[in-house]
Amino acid sequence: MLGFFIQGIDFIVNRSNGFMKNLKNLQERIKLVIFDLDGTLIDAYEAITQSVNFTLKKLDYEEAPAKRIRWAVGWGDRKLLGAFIKGQDLNSALVIYRGHHRIALKKYSKLLPGAKELLEYLKQRDIKIAIASNRPTEFTHIILRCLDLRKYFDYVLCADKLPKGKPHPEILLRIMKKLKIKPEQVVYVGDMTIDVETARNAGIRSIAMLGGSSNLTEIKKAKPFKILKSLAFLKKYL
Repeated sequence: MLGFFIQGIDFIVNRSNGFMKNLKNLQERIKLVIFDLDGTLIDAYEAITQSVNFTLKKLDYEEAPAKRIRWAVGWGDRKLLGAFIKGQDLNSALVIYRGHHRIALKKYSKLLPGAKELLEYLKQRDIKIAIASNRPTEFTHIILRCLDLRKYFDYVLCADKLPKGKPHPEILLRIMKKLKIKPEQVVYVGDMTIDVETARNAGIRSIAMLGGSSNLTEIKKAKPFKILKSLAFLKKYL
């Protein structure tokens, strides 16, 4: 058995035949990988921070620290702004935010390390790939076009196209139904506890990535199937 430690996570690699057989069985079962977008495949935190603070300034609110904005991400832009703006100003804030964000995303969005290589690896293995995001559809597609990612995905679904967003499981259930894949053949990869909860509600495995909008303590409490430091580790399970 080989053990090593990375930023608070114990990765134990058991080299026994039983472990390697189970790992191989998991790899053979996975037919669909569904990704969250922000904090999982791409880093748009700077774009979000710029747009939130532009909106706050326009409405005579104090600017918010980047760290506080980061922890508010993941629930859709209305809830994001609602963390900083009074209810009576929210509709006006959304108009300002979205107008600015269309431009900011093109300027500040970037791929996370290993993202494109992972997507290419999955395509080579004929594994279907989808996105399930609480980010509005319009902005999701701006990111995908800007970073030349749309070609990798078999299906993209965002919460604004559904009655309920994450953690309600409908977004994952619809993707599985669309692509005709069984729950036991699916894994959902995200960076937040809401992603882990959504996967559990849909009856599928979750893999949580560090470095996004939930910290290690929060993710551990959510109990995903695996916690990984970076996308580079993900290939082992796929």
